[in-house]
Amino acid sequence: MFIGVKELEQHELTFQEEFAPGTVDFHSAEFRQTGPLQVTASAALEGDEIHIAGRLRTRLALLCARCLGSIERAVERRFELFYRPVASIRRDEEIELHDQDLDYGFYSGDGLFLADVVAEQVHLALPMKTVCSEECRGLCPHCGANLNRERCRCGSRPRDPRLAPLAEWLDRKKSQGAG
Repeated sequence: MFIGVKELEQHELTFQEEFAPGTVDFHSAEFRQTGPLQVTASAALEGDEIHIAGRLRTRLALLCARCLGSIERAVERRFELFYRPVASIRRDEEIELHDQDLDYGFYSGDGLFLADVVAEQVHLALPMKTVCSEECRGLCPHCGANLNRERCRCGSRPRDPRLAPLAEWLDRKKSQGAG
């Protein structure tokens, strides 16, 4: 759906859209949409700014940041966004950004696509790192074993020679504490 300035000049838009998995390009290999992406929102023109407010809901398949196992999570987010025309940016002088400027995005041409707005909001709804559980032990950095399901196949690893002085100090501390 295209949210056009010409149409917003006539009236506010209210819409309910549903995007099937695979129809929105998230530009990411880190997750995929597994359920319908439902969006309820309204858009209005305030001066030359487009104001969009609404909510979205979907399900995503993600990878655990520790063990790389598959996780399915529900995502729900409310949003309120303001978009200014790109032409409103003054290019001939430096400008200082203020806190309220961080709430604005930009559109070029005659408007913007709802799918682009929604894709950005889905990204913002995700945590920086997703884990399957707080107790996830992850992967062994040497043999790659999933430590949640199996024991490490590495056995004892040789010590890094750069850490030998520290290992000797620890061994001395242990022997002093035991004796």
